[in-house]
Amino acid sequence: MSQETNARREFLKVAGATVASAGVAGSALAQAKKPTPAKSNKFAVAPSRVIGANDRIGIGIIGVGGQGNNHHQTLKRHRQELNHTTVAVCDVYQNRLEAAVKSADNPEVKGYKNYQDLLKDPRVDVVFIATPEHWHARQTLDTLKAGKDIYLEKPMTRYLEEGIAVYRAVKASDRIVQIGSQGCSDAKWHTAGQVVKSGRIGHKVWSQGSYCRNNQAGEWNYRIDPALSPANLDWAMWLGPAPKVPFSPERYSRWRKYWDYSGGILTDLFPHKLNPFMIALGAEWPSRVACTGGIYMDTDTGNNPDRQVADTTHMLVDYPSGHTILVAGSTINETGLNEMIRGHKANVLFGGNGVEVRPERPFADEVDVERVPLIENDDIRQGEDIAQHQRNFLRSVRSRQQPNCPVDIAAPVQVAINMAELAYKNNKQVQFDPKTLKIIP
Repeated sequence: MSQETNARREFLKVAGATVASAGVAGSALAQAKKPTPAKSNKFAVAPSRVIGANDRIGIGIIGVGGQGNNHHQTLKRHRQELNHTTVAVCDVYQNRLEAAVKSADNPEVKGYKNYQDLLKDPRVDVVFIATPEHWHARQTLDTLKAGKDIYLEKPMTRYLEEGIAVYRAVKASDRIVQIGSQGCSDAKWHTAGQVVKSGRIGHKVWSQGSYCRNNQAGEWNYRIDPALSPANLDWAMWLGPAPKVPFSPERYSRWRKYWDYSGGILTDLFPHKLNPFMIALGAEWPSRVACTGGIYMDTDTGNNPDRQVADTTHMLVDYPSGHTILVAGSTINETGLNEMIRGHKANVLFGGNGVEVRPERPFADEVDVERVPLIENDDIRQGEDIAQHQRNFLRSVRSRQQPNCPVDIAAPVQVAINMAELAYKNNKQVQFDPKTLKIIP
């Protein structure tokens, strides 16, 4: 039995017991639209501070590397606007931790090496989780138990069963959870959602999107800090639930290239497309997924690829309502597909400053060509802006209203991308039962 399988089974034992103790009833998305009332909540065992309209929100950040530091600095820039401050940061790499403490907006910020210590800090109201994917599930469950609201970087989890466990745990809690697909705060998807719901395009048939890049140095080949060493990096903690391997600056710095920590294009890039599509189309569990691709180009010499994950990936996702989404991705060619939602009567196209409706030829007399202006408000703005997604989350923390990318959207997407990984690795289509929330053998 592989180390990866052992680690996942151990997680499921813990997660299964934790979720079972929460008393979750029902598993289908349609049965879980409303969070369990706080009075019956058995998951968030720690008491949570009630944040008043004028109270300052205390923020803790777990992981202050690339994206975590981005959150750290962006939050600092609009701290006055939403009345928040970073009170705690955590990282297993001492150099990053010290830099984050030094650059904080709060002179009383506390640095922690162990995220469990950050969760015990009573000043922390909300937690930003920006660690590698293999840590997302465990840290999310622990943060829920600590009674904190969560901004969780995409993907929601590394594996499908983890995603279901986190989904059920969040639904059993009274916590606000925002998944970090900032495109979900882009007004174009909410505008398209109103068009689709109006019935103007008829039955939703199929949609397409892509996330493509091209880098001469090879995607995810981030700089390796020469100062890295076992003396200043807690390697055992960084590995956590992943298979145990010797200290590796390469794996630490470029973890998205390795299956132990990431699904590559599938988990890093495709949530940015599928989560917003769920806003426009309506969230739905997938029923069948196919995935093709491979490592089509070596970025080093000879036939030795410098990564485990694919550099080119295409996935097809079928949904029970009778709709298919095609998502294409590449890290060796940046020319992608135009985003589009195809309906029986008309199509929705994205571009410029609005959303365009174009009729199918047989329905040209029934549906007019229309450019729909973007719908904007405090929670949605034009463009994929991390600051706007943060604002939406922090506003939700105060209002207790669901944010733009809650688990009701992110969990079905997580299932789809993990099904795609299984399909790719096993060279087979993968089917899913939306009623039992399980893979069909």
